[in-house]
Formats: sequence, C-alpha cells, structure tokens
Amino acid sequence: MTISAKVVKELRQRTGAPMMDCKQALSESDGDLEKAADYLRKKGLKTADKRAARETSEGLVGSYLHHNGLIGVLVEVNCETDFVARNEDFAAFVKELGQHIAAARPEYLDAEQVPEDVLDHEREIFTAQITGKPDDIVEKIVDGKIKKFYQEKCLLNQAFVKDDSKTVTDLVKEQIARCGENIKIRRFARFDVKD
Repeated sequence: MTISAKVVKELRQRTGAPMMDCKQALSESDGDLEKAADYLRKKGLKTADKRAARETSEGLVGSYLHHNGLIGVLVEVNCETDFVARNEDFAAFVKELGQHIAAARPEYLDAEQVPEDVLDHEREIFTAQITGKPDDIVEKIVDGKIKKFYQEKCLLNQAFVKDDSKTVTDLVKEQIARCGENIKIRRFARFDVKD
C-alpha cells in the first residue's frame, strides 16, 4: 500500500512523532489514521525508557497562574526538537504540569534532589516515632516512610492530581509515547503569596 506524504504529515501533526515512525505506523495499520496513532502510542510506551539517554536541548518554559492570582508556577520542560516544543499537545502538557505543581506543592523534582541533611532529619523523626520494635523492623518501617515522603514531596513521584492512578513520571512517559521524543522536566518554581 502506498502512503501519501499528506497522510504522513497529518499523522505527524496529530501525534508529534517523527516522519519515519509515522510512515511505518501507517503502513502497519493499512493507512488508517486512528490505528496508526494507537500504534505509535503503544510503540512509544515501549521505547520511552530507551529514549531517556537522548539529549533534550529544546523545550518550553510554561507558566500557570491560579485563578485567584495568589499562586503562580513556572516550569521548564525540555524535548529533543523545536518541532515538538511548538506542538500544541506539548504546550498543553506543560500547562497541565504547571497546574499539578500549583495543586500538589512539590518541593523537589525527584529523590536525587532531596538534600542529605533533610533525609537524615526525616529518618531521625520517623525512627523516634517507632518504639518497641526490633532494629531490622524499624529500618523497614523507616524506609517505607521515606518512600511515602518522596511521593509527597518529589514532583516525579507524586500521584497526578487529575488522575491519581498514575504518577507524574507515568504522565511524562505517556507524553514521550505521543511525541516520540525524550522529554524531561528540568526545573520548576512555585510562588504562593501566603507562604
């Protein structure tokens, strides 16, 4: 089956996936745009981890201002090409991240950004809360509480506010699957007048 450049372009605009991937998806799905888009999403989820090492030198700085003007967020999200960075779907993704940050109040991007002194302090508090247990049990309980701390304080570990069945990391992987490029949240800042 011959796939026209027009149809490939339409699929690329819809999904943000690379041209050759769009052409292959259309070939695999007999030219059906919906099936091709699904094919790209499935393929993208499988290859999201493979893309993690690819350089992200383009992207957007998105802003979100809560309706009452008391909370504002700036978030930088990087991707591989300016084509994806200018895509409406990518811009919507960045805005959703801004809304999530406004609502969920993360303090760190990921577990690696949590300072060692903060972790030591949390471990000390969690250990003091547990009495009358053997040391190995205390250690397991404290590790569980540290994991919960990461889920509350680290953006990539948080449950997504609009769908708590997935984390922000899952959301990023879904976006990678849609656009076919590596995506990284580089940094964010949350401003709150009442803080």
